[in-house]
Amino acid sequence: MSQSTIPTSDSSQTAPQPRRIHHTKMPTLAFELSEEVDRYVAGQIATLIREKKGAGQNAVLGLATGSTPIGVYRELIRLHEEEGLDFTNVLTFNLDEYWPMEPDSIHSYNRFMWENLFHHINIPKENVHIPDGTVPLAKVEAWCDDYERKIQEAGGLDIQLLGIGRTGHIGFNEPGSSRNSTTRLVALDPKTRKDAAGEFYGEENVPMQAVTMGVNTIMNARQIIMLALGEHKSKITRIAVEDEVTDQVPSTFLQKHPNSMFVIDSAAASQLTAVRIPWMAGLVEWTPLLVKKAVIWLSQRVKKPLLKLEEADFMENHLINLLRACNKSCEEIVHEVFLDMQSGICNKPGGDKPITAICFSPHPDDDVISMGGTLITLADQGHDMHIAYMTSGNIAVFDEDASRHTKFVNQFLELFKLDSGETAQLYKKLMSDLEEKIAGEPDSPEIQSIKGLIRKTEAAAGAIQAGVPESKLHFLDMPFYQTGDVKKNPIGEADVEIVANLLRELKPDQIYVAGDLSDPHGTHRVCAQAIIKALDVVKAEGIETEVWLYRGAWEEYEPHEIERAVPLSPAVVHRKRTAIFAHESQKDQALFPGSDAREFWVRAEDRTTSTARVYDELGLPEFYALEGFVQYRGQL
Repeated sequence: MSQSTIPTSDSSQTAPQPRRIHHTKMPTLAFELSEEVDRYVAGQIATLIREKKGAGQNAVLGLATGSTPIGVYRELIRLHEEEGLDFTNVLTFNLDEYWPMEPDSIHSYNRFMWENLFHHINIPKENVHIPDGTVPLAKVEAWCDDYERKIQEAGGLDIQLLGIGRTGHIGFNEPGSSRNSTTRLVALDPKTRKDAAGEFYGEENVPMQAVTMGVNTIMNARQIIMLALGEHKSKITRIAVEDEVTDQVPSTFLQKHPNSMFVIDSAAASQLTAVRIPWMAGLVEWTPLLVKKAVIWLSQRVKKPLLKLEEADFMENHLINLLRACNKSCEEIVHEVFLDMQSGICNKPGGDKPITAICFSPHPDDDVISMGGTLITLADQGHDMHIAYMTSGNIAVFDEDASRHTKFVNQFLELFKLDSGETAQLYKKLMSDLEEKIAGEPDSPEIQSIKGLIRKTEAAAGAIQAGVPESKLHFLDMPFYQTGDVKKNPIGEADVEIVANLLRELKPDQIYVAGDLSDPHGTHRVCAQAIIKALDVVKAEGIETEVWLYRGAWEEYEPHEIERAVPLSPAVVHRKRTAIFAHESQKDQALFPGSDAREFWVRAEDRTTSTARVYDELGLPEFYALEGFVQYRGQL
């Protein structure tokens, strides 16, 4: 399962075949791509619906919300529209809802389900059941009891669809939830609220409580399908299927269900024993990449540089089969891995002759955070370096920053006697938009534009620090991002054409693409999909280019994955830091920091110096910092 694979969406493909993962305590199926997970799970649900229809019975579905099941719902919609899947015999019961929460709020799971599924299929409205976030506190318990009764009257849940939270919660059954719990009002775990902060434009706006089906309610379903997509779910995925059952990780209860399965993509599977260190779980097929991974793992395990590894190290650490399969001596195997890593160290990423290169930056700061040192190196070495900012990043700006910039412009106009009745009226409206906005609600179009302008000017300042002039910057403002909300649209033809036109204009020799593909519906992944589709378009026109994937502030490629490591001197790291500092709206505290509280410049420097330290410990040349890249070769 290669980390350099960029998925494309194509639901019309034939049914994907899963890989059964061994060494787990519940059936676990892994697919290479999240889209394959979506098709498989939607296919399971569609089969149930059709079988029940043929028997004259209702299909009773327990449904989940969040970004994980969106692809499943899109595939079910496609099956309805293109293949006639009939939902008139379907009853649904949703897992949970924030409390208190109005059903028409942009944060409501009620609204989520209608927008992402129910409005697009022919399910009778009376067949839809979703927890009510408006029930008064005094009546919540009775309402929950009634919800349980309705599930039982429907004959029980045929299939319960689940995601998994970072705490291991299912529904909103947080750590400590009883195996015997039923539908109830619960308090949300701080980690759960932190993970939801992005959608609510700040953790302080996330509700403290929610109504959720209980663990017992879920376990009573005849079949349970739990989903996990992306690297950010890899740690909890391993815990859920390999560790002991505990109420501190409620998803582990599913190990005891007679008909449950965990369906995941390759990114979510990456920490499973059978994937991370498969030689510890049984016989494996020794590909060159797996040999490299195993030898590096061994070096780190026994704390020896690569070229000091001995045959005894292999034999004492479950790698005797590697020696047998390769039919080579220990020294030959280790030397090949050493030379492979050494050859990837590249002080001239653009080569000896001037080239044209584009760094595609999903957000206005990904370029300098993720590969700022390489940008500086390419620019300093005389290459025609361009940066394409794919989205405005406007939702990641605090209101106080927009207010400060608005006040500055207003006072600037007054200072130079440029103000007028129109500017005064506009200023009043803008300040009103900011002051009267309901917490967690989207900005007005005008405020969105101001926040986008803030990110744009910061991007230009950062690029200049990295040696790329404003004339080489391209602000693509791709349509998929322009929702004004955290939730974005899928990519469309217009998005692909914007990228294709830039490729046609510049005909680059190299392009750099963000390879942080953890969230299947995240901006980085969607941008990567648009680029790959655009590359396919221009390839038919005779335009081809070398494609390198970079990682961002969240994590680095594993050492066995890195194909190109660009050394950074202390001076280059300092310039990179200065370029990151230009993004003032993201400095000190970012609106969407994720689970890592460190500032972006700290993350970036820790990441690159850590990669350099790993290379040093493996016995390779010692560097101050390294930025790692993986070459994309069209392995879709």
